[in-house]
Amino acid sequence: MSLPLSSDFVLPTNKDIGATSHHEPDSICTYLCGNSLGPMSKRSKALVEEELKVWATCAVTGHFSSHPHGRGWVDFCGHITPLLAELVGAKEKEVALPPERYKILCEARAFPSDQYAFASQALAHGLDPAKAVLELSPRPGEYTLREEDILETIAREGSSIALVLFSGVQYYTGQWFPMQSLTRAAQAQGCICGWDLAHAVGNVPLSLHDWGADFAVWCTYKYVNAGPGSIAGLYMHEKWKETELPKFAGWWGHDPVTRFAMPPKFSPIEGAQGFQQSNPGILVAASLLGSLQIFKEAGMMQPLRERSMQLTATLESLLMKSKYFVAVKEAPTRQSTKPAFTIITPADPNSRGGTAVAFISPNWSDAKSPRCAEQFWGH
Repeated sequence: MSLPLSSDFVLPTNKDIGATSHHEPDSICTYLCGNSLGPMSKRSKALVEEELKVWATCAVTGHFSSHPHGRGWVDFCGHITPLLAELVGAKEKEVALPPERYKILCEARAFPSDQYAFASQALAHGLDPAKAVLELSPRPGEYTLREEDILETIAREGSSIALVLFSGVQYYTGQWFPMQSLTRAAQAQGCICGWDLAHAVGNVPLSLHDWGADFAVWCTYKYVNAGPGSIAGLYMHEKWKETELPKFAGWWGHDPVTRFAMPPKFSPIEGAQGFQQSNPGILVAASLLGSLQIFKEAGMMQPLRERSMQLTATLESLLMKSKYFVAVKEAPTRQSTKPAFTIITPADPNSRGGTAVAFISPNWSDAKSPRCAEQFWGH
């Protein structure tokens, strides 16, 4: 499929999103918020409508072979996992839809969901989160982490670290962490290495299996465009398939061959799919399938990444031409009553996703003014 793919999506107009000052209110808006919620694909809309009709006309029999589109709900995820595995660089069985080592190493200012999970995990093991969660901050005057600082921390603290878990792409700065080198460094110290890929899946190319990542989790409502609150994903490297790992067992993680025989003893599916607890919501799964089909037809991540790098470089260039732009090294110490901003996303295209984060100077007294964005984008 040739790029761009905007014709495959339903995008709001300027009027729809409240851009009342725009001189073309009925024109399609320029949508740059896929990092928060991806737009709706026409394919997802069509598939959801098909499943609603199946629900209405087939009811419970839609679970099985009578499904008119050959997507029986019992096996629905079988249509999704091959595409999802290709998107994240994993094998199909590695993907599912859902003592002295006690520390968790993560980046400071991780997305709140991660912070809450780390703290609650520490508390569940009777540990103090303030001691068990090791947050790594950028150097003074810098906005992103240096690879050498992360590697040094892993080497220094490795014997007490149980888990290294960073974001693939940091939601606040747009920094794409060197996932392969960090994974290898963590495992060399005997640590488990996982990844939060909420802002990485559908944004940057991933090769989780080849990189040897132990596990990863992600949402699909951002760059994967599967819709608000859509189904999440789980990856676990196949090297763990023979290991008896503790899990909260659920019937959808049970061997599908005997699942409907309702045996009392849990027999997990091999790999990540054994962690599934309940059958997925078909409407959200259908929405995800529609979006993944578009990714597949576009050639998955390589052509999308090439286009993303071009667009991000163009945006960066335009921002840097603004009279309000200041270099990132000057921003922390700049004192001014006039508007100013810098770009805190790494300048190296290989160290960022499809993001250019404009950071407005905190020293500007009108930074929270309703006219702030209007003043910037006008220049």
